[in-house]
Amino acid sequence: MNIAIDGPAGAGKSTIAKLVAKELGNIYVDTGAMYRAMALYMIKNGISPDDVASIEDACEHADISIIYKDGAQHVILNGEDVTGELRTEAVGNMASSTSVNGKVRAKLVSLQQKLAETTGVVMDGRDIGTVVLPNAEVKVYLTASVETRAKRRYKELVEKGQEADFEAIAADIRDRDYRDMNRENSPLRQADDAVLVDSSDMTIEEVVSAILDLTKKA
Repeated sequence: MNIAIDGPAGAGKSTIAKLVAKELGNIYVDTGAMYRAMALYMIKNGISPDDVASIEDACEHADISIIYKDGAQHVILNGEDVTGELRTEAVGNMASSTSVNGKVRAKLVSLQQKLAETTGVVMDGRDIGTVVLPNAEVKVYLTASVETRAKRRYKELVEKGQEADFEAIAADIRDRDYRDMNRENSPLRQADDAVLVDSSDMTIEEVVSAILDLTKKA
């Protein structure tokens, strides 16, 4: 069984997808991490998010793969484990800007589809149910209010000992939502056959339970 979880930034997709995959014994594929790895490659090579030619050329030179070690997913970029470098604001913003590029998407979508053909997966991202896995047995559109998502991000940064500005975080989330929903290639939208789950007032356990219930009905 393949499960597609789409939704905006900060909705908790990765956390939920990992837990659902663990419960079902499926492989969790963090597609966002793959796009972030591509973005990290561009940052490391001084490529501007506006330099289309260089972005498309990067697709030919950036090799991205996923491995599992001790039950945890690791993202490999050109032979180097870059998992610990992927969750910065700079990488996230670069990924949001460059993931609209058709060549970037084509390369990563191909890898994601091959994974789903060989094993049961849980994938989360922006266009899993609409583009990557249109035939997934279960599709979920996971969202939460901007305020809720900003609070979660603010708390996460503070707990890491980093400086955080709630209003700036909220503004960044709104901007990323707009870019993701209005991009030319594979914009973020709820698939016609996806179930809407608003996690604003739900616990993690409640969201996981709701999705597991959907798998039992599929």
